[in-house]
Formats: sequence, C-alpha cells, structure tokens
Amino acid sequence: MKTYLASAAVIALYAGQSYAGGFERSGNPIGFLFEKGDYVELSFGYVSPSVSGTVGGGAVGSGSVLDSYTQFGIAIKSDLTDKITVGLQIDPSFGADVTYPTGTGYPLAGTNAELNGDTVAVFGRYKFNENFSAHAGIKSVGVGGNVAIVGLGPIPATTYAFDRDVGYLVGIAYEKPEIALRVGLTYSSDTTHDMATNLGSTVSVELPKSLTLDFQSGVAANTLVFGSIRWADWTATELVFPVPLVGYDNDTITYNIGVGRKFNDQWSGAVSLGYERLEGGTSLNLAPTDGYVSLGLGATYTQGNMKITGGIRYVDIGDATTSVVGGSFTDNDAIGVGIKVGFTF
Repeated sequence: MKTYLASAAVIALYAGQSYAGGFERSGNPIGFLFEKGDYVELSFGYVSPSVSGTVGGGAVGSGSVLDSYTQFGIAIKSDLTDKITVGLQIDPSFGADVTYPTGTGYPLAGTNAELNGDTVAVFGRYKFNENFSAHAGIKSVGVGGNVAIVGLGPIPATTYAFDRDVGYLVGIAYEKPEIALRVGLTYSSDTTHDMATNLGSTVSVELPKSLTLDFQSGVAANTLVFGSIRWADWTATELVFPVPLVGYDNDTITYNIGVGRKFNDQWSGAVSLGYERLEGGTSLNLAPTDGYVSLGLGATYTQGNMKITGGIRYVDIGDATTSVVGGSFTDNDAIGVGIKVGFTF
C-alpha cells in the first residue's frame, strides 16, 4: 500500500509546483530515498500559467505575462546494506519566465526576463533501526538567465552567466511500516551565486534556505493521508541589476495535504490541496503573483517492477499589485501536469 499511494501522492503534490514561494519550481522531494531496493525514476512536467492584468491604474492591459514551461528530473537510489542507502537527484529547482507582450501600450511592453536553476544532490541515508533514520546530502545549485527591460531608460539587455554554489541538506525520519507511517524533517542550506554579466560586472543573489516537514500515515485499509509544510527564507533573496528585478517582503510557508487510495494491485490514486498565504503589499513587475490555492489529482499504475504515475494540478493564483507603474494582476490561474516513471531492481 505505502509504495503505490506515495507515488500518486508525490505527483498530486508537485505537478505545477512553480508557485510554492519565490521562483521555486520544485521542493527537491526526497521520497525516492525511501523506496524499497535499488530504484530509478524519471519525471516530466508541463505548466501553463495565465497571468494578466492592468497598469497605470487600470488604463492599459498588460497581456499575459508568464510563459509556459517544461521541466525534467531524475533520481536514483541504491541500498548498499540493510542500513545504508545512497542516492543521486537532478532536479529543476528554480525558474522564472516573464514576457510583457509588445503592442499593449504598456510602458514595459517588450520587457522579458528568464531565470533558470537546477540542483544536483548526492544523498546518504542511515537506518538506526526499523523506525528511525537520518539522511544528509551535498547539493550543487546553479542559476543564471537574462533580462531585457524596455521603457525605463537606456538599460541594455543583460545576460547573467550560470553560476554554481555548493550547499547541504540534513534531516531525520521516523517510520512505522505496519501503518505506512513516515514523518520526515529536512533542512536545506542557502547558496550564494556571483553571476558575471555581459556588461562587465558581477551580480550576487542568494537562493533561500528551507525547512520541510513531510508526513504520511495509513488511516484505514488501503487509505493514506499525506502532506507537507515547507518554509523558505525568500526575504534573503534579492537581485538588483540594473534595476530591482527580484525581491520579497515575506518568507513563505507552503502547505499541502491529501488522501490516497489503493483500488487494486495495479491502480491507486490521490487528491491533494495546497495553500500559500496571500501576503499583500507590492510585488516587482517580474513576479506579479502572491500566494495560491491548488487542487491536485494523481494516479499510479503498477506492473511488475515498473510504476507509471500521472497527475494534474489546478492553481488559483493570488492577486498581486506591482510596484512599477501601478500594475494590478487579478483572477489568474495555472494548470500543471506531470508524469513519473519509476523502476525497482
């Protein structure tokens, strides 16, 4: 029961995860470390947001400003002994893709920005006994991108060279296999990136530290409750060059909770709800969103040593007011879909 439901739960939680604070696109889920035996999984996601509004106190429409995107990930783990597990994860952790369409009459029409980041992490896990374990890892985080700002003076297009920094993750977990109970707590350190620009300068940005509590438990025959609470220190993240591009007034706490159900030996499904509080205040024009509520659905098909999991997530994106030329973005949403294929050896 635990294996099937956990797979559907992960997809229900993470399909369309791009609105979980700042410009995070994935919370680096480490559930793969708890799979039985040697295991590899490949994941794919597609997110289509619809974010538009007005500027100049409602005088001009902005057009749709956030672009759709795809992302890929891979995770591998192996049990070296009955107590020691090692794992490798490549995860599309961060990203932003914003374009203000031309022809709208908007002072920033034609402005565009793209930031991309990934995490490559190596993990180790040690089981003290059937119930308690600890995990730790080293992560290499990279980020870079480009921006072209129109309408705010002679600001040339800027490219930020991809830069990597090394951080770490550490956590503990408690399990009670007979009721599919697992509670895990993981801390992930911040990283600092000095990105060289095509203008001959260097710009620094700090990507946030985070603390994530994951949990699941069987509550009835073939039924699982699961969820997570994640805090991220986004107030430490600021990118200013040549003008303020990224900055946050509040840290974020993201909540997810759901229920999974095993239907038979091949099929299981899950439904989840997500929430991030609307903070209010003003946002920068390259991040015109604030909080969200989401609904996710996932299903897993298992055949032999293979699991295929698919999911869809609807995100009701919170309204935002931007700090430049009176932007107001309301009634926006996104659809995220994902698929994951896992093999046990």
